[in-house]
Amino acid sequence: MTDTALAGASADSAAAKRPARPSRPAAKPHGQWKVDGKTPLNANETWKQEDDGLNVRERIESIYAKEGFDAIPSQDLHGRFRWWGLYTQRKQGIDGGKTATLEPHELEDKYFMLRVRIDGGALTTEQLRVIGQISVDFARDSADVTDRQNIQLHWIEVENVPEIWRRLEAVGLSTTEACGDVPRVILGSPVAGIAKDEIIDPTPLIAELGERFIGNPILSNLPRKYKTAITGHPSQDVVHEINDFGLVGMVHPELGAGYDLWVGGALATNPMLAKRLGAFVQPDQAADVWLGVTSIFRDYGYRRMRTKARLKFLLADWGTEKFRQVLEDEYLGYKLADGPAAPKPATPGDHVGVHEQKDGKFFIGATPLGGRLSGSGLVKLADTLEARGSYRLRTTPHQKIVVLDVEKDHVEPLIAELDALGLSARPSVFRRGTIACTGIEYCKLAIVETKMTAASAVAELERRLADLADSGRLPAALSLHINGCPNSCARIQTADIGLKGMMLPTPDGDPSPGFQVHLGGGLANNDREEAGLGRTVRGLKVYVDDLPDYVERVVRRFVADRAEGQTFAEWAHAADEEALQ
Repeated sequence: MTDTALAGASADSAAAKRPARPSRPAAKPHGQWKVDGKTPLNANETWKQEDDGLNVRERIESIYAKEGFDAIPSQDLHGRFRWWGLYTQRKQGIDGGKTATLEPHELEDKYFMLRVRIDGGALTTEQLRVIGQISVDFARDSADVTDRQNIQLHWIEVENVPEIWRRLEAVGLSTTEACGDVPRVILGSPVAGIAKDEIIDPTPLIAELGERFIGNPILSNLPRKYKTAITGHPSQDVVHEINDFGLVGMVHPELGAGYDLWVGGALATNPMLAKRLGAFVQPDQAADVWLGVTSIFRDYGYRRMRTKARLKFLLADWGTEKFRQVLEDEYLGYKLADGPAAPKPATPGDHVGVHEQKDGKFFIGATPLGGRLSGSGLVKLADTLEARGSYRLRTTPHQKIVVLDVEKDHVEPLIAELDALGLSARPSVFRRGTIACTGIEYCKLAIVETKMTAASAVAELERRLADLADSGRLPAALSLHINGCPNSCARIQTADIGLKGMMLPTPDGDPSPGFQVHLGGGLANNDREEAGLGRTVRGLKVYVDDLPDYVERVVRRFVADRAEGQTFAEWAHAADEEALQ
């Protein structure tokens, strides 16, 4: 026998004597309907299958509105109510240190936040007045415009919900699927159909998606929330990079005007930016493509663990090539044309200020403070606009209001009237760039107060940094996003200065509200070619009371150190940690 044969025989003998290695346990199923079947793998998926969230409306109208809050069972209260835009709000007086230690039922009050769905942000003054009057009559005059173009009301009692729905639906509004594991509000360009430089008007597409699919049971049980953003404006004004599905208007060199397709963006505690599929979507394909991507999420999305149930995780595992192939082969039945990326925006996407429309009239973009409005203020705004001959307005993904169809002679008087209502068309850098989430005032997840923090910080920074503003040394744009918890409703990772609410230790041992600081994030705009997440610096945390001190310090350091033409985000990513403290 040769040496090689002897060696082989010896190895075979040794292998026969060794105990067999235990086989690896089979990977747990992800709960993908098309792979693993529809057997629910957790309690949440069980109740979603047992009774569609859309079905709870009948019970709200016939039972809960008559018998009151205490008649609502937990699965409806904490689950299906969301399908109709309703969340229980935070009980007053519970400090942020208890958010993580109390049970959900201990945090919640017997009142609701109600989210009015406003696809594309499009409102008439009649609709605005109805929302405002609902707030006055049923919501203690509360009203906030969100960074998803909705308006949220608080202090809603279940007994009043049917009447609220009646009033909203009488003017073409609803709360259908404003929350829940469904297609949420469709972000749309606030200047759709009116901007002089618009590439393509997405208004018909947004209307078609709403009519065909919102409130439709074929898409009312998704793995988790599903967010859409569609724009035909070159400013890329709908933050598409942080949405599950995005269409960005562009002109294909051969096929003309259409859309660049993006999928899989979302922030929260595990932020991922959307990816281009390299596909050009022609206008007559757009609704089919939206349905195809949404159906992929329904059929292949991960349902076993809710922390992995967003589309971004499926895209991360599949990659863009496979995702596009599945979309084309299994859902569309045709190939999409390849297409280049949309060019870098040339103008800001918040639309603040005065701009001429394509019909010769003007639109005015104005900013409240951190999205905070009031019901009576909305009624006054509707009256003010109508007195100036404007009957249309838009909310924006930047917590702004855009007033449409203003005649030239009415522009300056209206700007003054808007200012008196707390809406500034010529805001300071800080007021323009500040976004704030709901915060501890109403949100059960929050740790820190946000709305008043934003207002006081803006006022203080305007005062302290007036010398830089007056001398023209402040940057033209600087975003300050304030979030009450780690979930990033205020998009902290994509702000120049992003603040994540948390409790911080103090020398006396009692924790105090504060923020972890993110620096240098941003989405594609006229100052940056593409989106990027902010950086964090080890140990860089700020108490709420010290926030103006910190922002003043870091802005002054930026102004002193920056290279010519360098943006705050570029400087923040390049600077030494010492400079950012």
